[in-house]
Amino acid sequence: MGNIIMKDIIKIEKLTKTYEDNIILNNIDLTITEGEFVCLIGPSGEGKTTLLNLIGGFIEKDSGNIKFQGKEIRKPTRDCIMVFQEFDQLFSWKNLKENIGFPLKNSREKLSMEEINNLSTKYIEMVKLKGFENHYPHQLSGGMKQRVALARALATSPKVLLMDEPFGSLDAQTKSSLHSTLLDIWGKTNTTIIFVTHDVREALTLADRIVLLKEGIIREIIDNNEKIPTDKKVAEITRLL
Repeated sequence: MGNIIMKDIIKIEKLTKTYEDNIILNNIDLTITEGEFVCLIGPSGEGKTTLLNLIGGFIEKDSGNIKFQGKEIRKPTRDCIMVFQEFDQLFSWKNLKENIGFPLKNSREKLSMEEINNLSTKYIEMVKLKGFENHYPHQLSGGMKQRVALARALATSPKVLLMDEPFGSLDAQTKSSLHSTLLDIWGKTNTTIIFVTHDVREALTLADRIVLLKEGIIREIIDNNEKIPTDKKVAEITRLL
């Protein structure tokens, strides 16, 4: 068998972003390949969410380049979808299945109601919420709401999934269950995932590579092929923060 050539999907070059007089990101370079799972970690206020928002096209850079499949990112697109930590991103007046199907009604493919229904069912099953189709957000736990948000994001088949501390407010057991679900989905869809967290153990559980941001620059990029969050590894990375 020949070597598999991994294509770049996100390429960042000399990217700088400031807020007022504060340099948030300072001349950073980062390349992410198709199907990769990358975690951005670092202390609070060190640019992780800012970088995610720049990749998503939600804010403007000051200088440098940030490209998606070779084209400069200038605005949000359906190829890069964000999943937030806040649960209020769901429509309170729509049930679980309607929430997941909502973005499909405005998709580029002009799907029929039958196709929307079938896709909604597919992603409900993928995030392990079969049987809850008719439940409304107020009837769901925090972990279940995040599963709905994940299914809704995946339903439009984005090439890149941007996740901003999506499991940060959940208890350890729920978080662990969602880690397993997310890794299972990632394996099945080959979606590129860029995941912000301050939890070193979470990063070691999920990521192919861990990017450590501190004081506006990338301090370290750590390969994490084994995905086994041993106490020794957690301690080694924590010392870098």
